[in-house]
Amino acid sequence: MTPLRVRLAALPFLPYVLLFLGVASLTRLALALHTGVDKVPLMLWPGVLLQGISFDLATLAWLLAPMLMWAALWPARWRNTRWQGGLRLVLFFLMALMLLFGALSEWTFWEEFATRFNFIAVDYLVYTHEVIGNIVESYPVVPLLGGVAALAAGLTWLLRARLRAAAAPSTRPGWRLLYAVLALALPWSASQLRDIDQMQFSANAYANELAGNGLMTFFAAYQRNELDYDRFYAILPPEQAARILGELGVEREPLSHALYPEENASEAFDPARSPFKRPPRNIVLITVESLSAKFLGSFGNPDGLTPRLDALAKEGLLFTQLYATGTRTVRGLEALSLGTPPIPGQAIVRRPHNEHLATVGEILKRQGYATFFLYGGYGYFDNMNAYFAGNDYQVVDRTDFPPASVGFANVWGVADEFLFDNSLTQLDKTHAAGKPFLAQIMTTSNHRPFTYPEGRIDIASPGKREGGVKYTDYAIGRFIDQARSKPWFKDTLFVIVADHCASAAGKTSLPLEGYRIPLILYAPALLKPGRNDMLASQIDIPPTLLDAMGLPGDDHFFGVSLFEEKTPGRPQNRRAFISNYQELGYLKDGKLVVLGPKQRIDTFRIDANGDATPTATVPRLRDEAIAYYQSAYQAFRDGALKLGVQDPIGHP
Repeated sequence: MTPLRVRLAALPFLPYVLLFLGVASLTRLALALHTGVDKVPLMLWPGVLLQGISFDLATLAWLLAPMLMWAALWPARWRNTRWQGGLRLVLFFLMALMLLFGALSEWTFWEEFATRFNFIAVDYLVYTHEVIGNIVESYPVVPLLGGVAALAAGLTWLLRARLRAAAAPSTRPGWRLLYAVLALALPWSASQLRDIDQMQFSANAYANELAGNGLMTFFAAYQRNELDYDRFYAILPPEQAARILGELGVEREPLSHALYPEENASEAFDPARSPFKRPPRNIVLITVESLSAKFLGSFGNPDGLTPRLDALAKEGLLFTQLYATGTRTVRGLEALSLGTPPIPGQAIVRRPHNEHLATVGEILKRQGYATFFLYGGYGYFDNMNAYFAGNDYQVVDRTDFPPASVGFANVWGVADEFLFDNSLTQLDKTHAAGKPFLAQIMTTSNHRPFTYPEGRIDIASPGKREGGVKYTDYAIGRFIDQARSKPWFKDTLFVIVADHCASAAGKTSLPLEGYRIPLILYAPALLKPGRNDMLASQIDIPPTLLDAMGLPGDDHFFGVSLFEEKTPGRPQNRRAFISNYQELGYLKDGKLVVLGPKQRIDTFRIDANGDATPTATVPRLRDEAIAYYQSAYQAFRDGALKLGVQDPIGHP
């Protein structure tokens, strides 16, 4: 075949190739310019662009496969017919429309998370009501979509002559065979040569994310929503992992100590060891949406966004070095109920077989407590209702609120003040029935679109992130003011903690300040005010609650009570766990060990500002990190976290 015929045989695909590469490259460049050289130094830009082209080509290989297979199978009599030119215009317009819509989606996703599409984007496809509603309430959707359609139509119009005149794929048997072979070989080759792990080409997380391709990262996240720890991560022999945890004081006593207290010596309240004057009878755990520590005046913020929380911090016990385990609400709920380090992929809240686990609520339920999960939105989102109901919490969500009690709501839920009003009603009923209670309240207002009732704060709605934070602060302060008049107030410990930070973006994949959250313990009749700067994790809160009440069960968790004294002859085991959906961090002694897929282990030295610098691996810290994460994963996988597991003294 002559060179001219070779070129003509390939030309039908060229407009689509150029369109895809052009949109992908311009999207990358726009995101890089938006991010700025302060976060991505210019010296990294060549690597971003070169790596990016390689990921774009790998993604293009998958997109070309169905086109090539069409070229191999399309009947010869249908080629070069009169309607073929119009069909090409329609196909080009539709492809341009989808690619430009994807670029717009990536821009909005980057603004929120500073990453390419990841497992969050995958989850968003499941919960279309909340996600679409959030987009409609947050952005001028009609003008944006109209602009995308107009741009796609404009490109198609400008290129109409070339698209119509483009040659059809060759009908010769040799070319048909080549098309079919390429349709299979290109995606296979792309999968062998490039994968999402190769995005980590530098120490700068922004640069690594920019190098990726959104379609590629989306489908990689879909495949990795559940990662087998034993297959993808570094492991230790089980007996060695158990020995290391035992040396750290994580012995996880049998569940019978908590579930059958009449047969075991109860952990009597010790006023000499506890900061409480007497043990609290009730717990109200307020889990605040996206409350980064940096928003609070107590942590140095000068903007006055949290006057009520700052006052509660002064009147209560403030923990300043507490870290969230993840970047999603479900991760926070998992840590605060189950007290276990995060496992790679989906949170346990989202996984099957997560019922009747040894949660703090399930343990307290067996000891006569009323346990509640109260949420201002629809709790089917992220499987929250199913998880908490399956673990003996009474679920109260937006569907249970009397319509007259809801003065304002958006797509994510009722405004926080009305959530708290309905919570007070529930707690009053429970107290009147003579039962102690654990109530976990999950707020929603500090979330895009950041809308709330007018007249509550001095930032008009929608107030962006600052307004969301300040309104939530107002609502929590109002709730505490109302609770003070209740007969159960003097016997109640209020625990105020975030589910995660507002953003976990940074120059490293696990930036510490993207996980630092406040913890305030407030019980003016029971607890002296103070400030505690020790390193701690969200998973330490469940055992802390049981320890504070003088109830058995705190030693069953992977977490450690914040009030546990140092054991003579054993070093204090203060550490924190941070993660995204595939990287698992272990912070201790000024070092951060990061476990990644393909058995990758990185270690960073953390300076006084929280910045991370790569450093040599410390074998002991590496093994501690592996022991924690491996054991947590295997405990859930094998059912060892369930209440129905046979324990050493024979209880079912």
